[in-house]
Amino acid sequence: MLNPECSPLWKKLIRAVRAEVKPALGCTEPVSLALAGAVAAAQLEGEVERIEAWVSPNLMKNGMGVTVPGTGMVGLPIAVALGALGGDADAGLEVLQKASQDDTAQAKRLLEQGKVCLRVQEPCDQLLYARAKVWCKDRWASATIAGGHTRIVNLEKQGEILFAHQPAAGEQKEDDLLEVMSRTSLAEILNFIEHVPLEEIRFILEAARLNDALSQEGLQGKWGLHIGATLEKQRQCGLMGHGLASEIVIRTTAASDARMGGASLPAMSNSGSGNQGIAATLPVVVVAEHFHANEERLARALMLSHLSAIYIHAQLPRLSALCAATTASMGAAAGMSWLIDGRYETLAKAISSMIGDVSGMICDGASNSCAMKVSTSVSSAWKSVLMALDNTAVTGNEGIVAHDVEDSVANLCALACQSMQQTDRQIIDIMSHKAR
Repeated sequence: MLNPECSPLWKKLIRAVRAEVKPALGCTEPVSLALAGAVAAAQLEGEVERIEAWVSPNLMKNGMGVTVPGTGMVGLPIAVALGALGGDADAGLEVLQKASQDDTAQAKRLLEQGKVCLRVQEPCDQLLYARAKVWCKDRWASATIAGGHTRIVNLEKQGEILFAHQPAAGEQKEDDLLEVMSRTSLAEILNFIEHVPLEEIRFILEAARLNDALSQEGLQGKWGLHIGATLEKQRQCGLMGHGLASEIVIRTTAASDARMGGASLPAMSNSGSGNQGIAATLPVVVVAEHFHANEERLARALMLSHLSAIYIHAQLPRLSALCAATTASMGAAAGMSWLIDGRYETLAKAISSMIGDVSGMICDGASNSCAMKVSTSVSSAWKSVLMALDNTAVTGNEGIVAHDVEDSVANLCALACQSMQQTDRQIIDIMSHKAR
């Protein structure tokens, strides 16, 4: 139960974090299709023999190059096959957690036999869309996810509609949690994290535990591009300095290496993305360790980081041409600066400097190279914090940065919502031709 002294806004902020910060095993776009496969298969009895799947162009972009946990394979076909054969339909973004080696082997056989067919859904008015149709002998069932990674909107069996999402009567947009976030300010978020009772937000510490475990796995050097492990090796050789800056980059990047490389460990995601969750978490954890912050200060800093990331992402399309590791790292910049001096002016300067630095980074699909973008983003976050601590920042006289940080965020999000939509179409066209 929430403390009765908590304001209505505070309650909504806590609900927003609980809704947007969740464990996810594997990249969330392939996992979304895997979940559709698992839900469809759960409606049938017998052995899965054939699968058809349809995805939106954006989901295709974010799923074609990423490793599916436990398989050693990349792409959407293996994801939907494993979801249908071994997925837990009730596990949400952890749908593949219980899949066995036998399930994986059977999924690979289906692919080898040409029994898994994947198509891009066109036209498609949803950025995030996944549908799986599963056959057991002559019987079939299908599940459709749209508008959110786990949002089932249609469930069908042999032509009979078992479930169809219908908006609740009188449902109002202003009640939507993300709409609430988009109308909140960074100052209100800061006030919340400084005064909310610790017990109401202690749950956010699980983000530190999960994402740090991924980081330790990534440092073993066997996942993805093993960027974090490579930087650590070069640091030991003297080619990179020991210090807080390198520790932030290495530990955060290692977690992304493990996640994108297919490690069978969950990430604590943010706004439907494991990499966003990693970027919002680990820089804050590293700085908290450096300053010997206690559990309470870590929890408040993590809450500030994750809420700031959600606040910015709520003003963006769910999937876009803007790499959201950048906006999640803006949340980390807020959390890190608060740990050091606690001033609103400092975190505002840090976020504005980041907008002046990494706002043009594109998202060209989920892949091992995402860890490169994570490393760039968190490096920018720490650089921007250091500048802000010295009372300097990119100013409103420069580029898209405004004099007020809220206006700077709005300008960044306007780019992603408008002009970068053409960039997104161009990226998808390039990647589609590569896939042929």
